[in-house]
Amino acid sequence: MARSKNDWFVYIVEAENGHFYTGITTDLARRFAEHQAKQAGARFFNTSPAKKVIYQEPHPDRSSASKREAAIKKLSRQAKIALIAQQ
Repeated sequence: MARSKNDWFVYIVEAENGHFYTGITTDLARRFAEHQAKQAGARFFNTSPAKKVIYQEPHPDRSSASKREAAIKKLSRQAKIALIAQQ
């Protein structure tokens, strides 16, 4: 199966406690379900369940998605809130 453009997504999920989790995936719906089910998801959600996807950004390949994920993770909470508000 040929892959189309923008197969990767950088996303931010808000946990019930208000904290943000940033990650990358090729299937946002599946990955969010994994976070909610706490299976194959991040340990981040062991303390507070995943509430909702609050930001997503398409990328053409894993490399660019990973670089953007790293850049977003370095942002302050206020900068992440500003980024989310722009979407």
